[in-house]
Amino acid sequence: MKKIYYAFFRKAFTYFCLFLLITVGITHAEEKDTVVKIYVVYNEYNYHEPWQMKGLQSRHGSGVIIKGNRILTNAHVVCNNTFLQVRKSGQAKRYTAVVDIIDHKSDLALLRIKDKTFFNEITPLEFGEFSRIKEEVFAYGFPEGGDKLSITRGVISRIEHKEYKHSGAYLLACQLDASINPGNSGGPVIKNGKIVGIAFQNAFGEQIENIGYMIPVPGIKRFLEDIVDGRLDGIPELGVSMQKLENSDMRNHYQMQQSDTGVLVNSIFPDSPALGILESEDVLLKVDHYNIENDGTIEFRKGERTYLGFALQQKQINEKISLLVLRKGKRININLTLSKPLHCCRLVPYRQYETEPRFYIIGGLVFEVLSLNYLYEYGGANNFYLNAPTELLNLFYNEEQRQDRKEVVLLVQVLADEVNVGYHEFINGIISKVNGKKINVMEDLVSAFETWNGDYHVIEDIKGFKIILNSHAVKEADNRILKKYKIFSDRSAGL
Repeated sequence: MKKIYYAFFRKAFTYFCLFLLITVGITHAEEKDTVVKIYVVYNEYNYHEPWQMKGLQSRHGSGVIIKGNRILTNAHVVCNNTFLQVRKSGQAKRYTAVVDIIDHKSDLALLRIKDKTFFNEITPLEFGEFSRIKEEVFAYGFPEGGDKLSITRGVISRIEHKEYKHSGAYLLACQLDASINPGNSGGPVIKNGKIVGIAFQNAFGEQIENIGYMIPVPGIKRFLEDIVDGRLDGIPELGVSMQKLENSDMRNHYQMQQSDTGVLVNSIFPDSPALGILESEDVLLKVDHYNIENDGTIEFRKGERTYLGFALQQKQINEKISLLVLRKGKRININLTLSKPLHCCRLVPYRQYETEPRFYIIGGLVFEVLSLNYLYEYGGANNFYLNAPTELLNLFYNEEQRQDRKEVVLLVQVLADEVNVGYHEFINGIISKVNGKKINVMEDLVSAFETWNGDYHVIEDIKGFKIILNSHAVKEADNRILKKYKIFSDRSAGL
């Protein structure tokens, strides 16, 4: 009798295992049909010579088909593109694609395919729930090292805010131990046949192995909700600088009770939606229904904490948010409209894409607005901080926008000519005045030159160094210099 039962259970177990294998195989087959390889030809602006491009280059990435005959991928895969093609897994034919909409801050983009037959017999994947720690997931994509679809298994090991390399934005990300390599970017991370994330970057370092990151469902859904009207508004921000309140003396100084926790508002930026509403030395105690801890975190899910910006970043532009503020010992409830997008208040912009450098040329002097793009010309993302001028790095990392200084205007180079002899080595000067006019933004500089009727242009940097040029000689030399250096225009569009 025992032998009969043993034989029965062994056969039943064998059939069950075969069923699981077949089911998993079918699931993976359905999922891989929605994953595409993206071929990109791109061109970038040259920020050291802002009137020209760097030249065509190529790269590839991954994407996934979602409802509406759209392909979801990373912004950094398709940015600065001049031509796009996509290919379905297991097929040879490539189809021409175009970017429908792109959000560099959240590192997401949607593509459209011109040939609608591309989507025939494809069932797009749906989105799953917000991942939890210890969940097993599968990362799909086309990493370097081969041309076929790669599927790697991993576990969600951490959920917290992380700096997105593409935009510098500090947003929610999920860490997983599946390999995320160049080419994987834009590919789906899947659990139970549903998208739970988009792979977008990995971690680098001598002691770091097999650590990748994905954009989780809340960030993807917020992006898709934003663009329902066909327009990208962006991720809202508060536009203030804040400080942790982990020191008890600081909390006592700002009249916080024993049970109070929060963060200190140090300054409100000129273009902040909180300007005239929040004040310096306010203490933020709550944002919506989230209590703010002294380390600047909130509990976004039971037992899980992240940066308080999460509460704002789930909202859309022009939505309201409620704040509980402690001001000079008194509690104040504030309702604030989040009218400005992320990074609107930075003095030196993070890296920009599909954006022409803002420049102006006069008398062979090339002026440009300082940005991370310009700093990257000193060695790219991994080395610019080793080679770029320290003074410019300090502006990028530490300085804030002020009402009287919303941009940093540089003299980036001098196009040698007899009209500017003696100034040929003068580069990276931070311009403070032109013809006695203080320079707040690039438009101030252009106006200071073009409305001047005096005999000499006087340009002064923040150290007091002066360049003085005969305005009549400059006017005669401008066309000659542009022609000599094969420059099409003396300024960027819009100036």
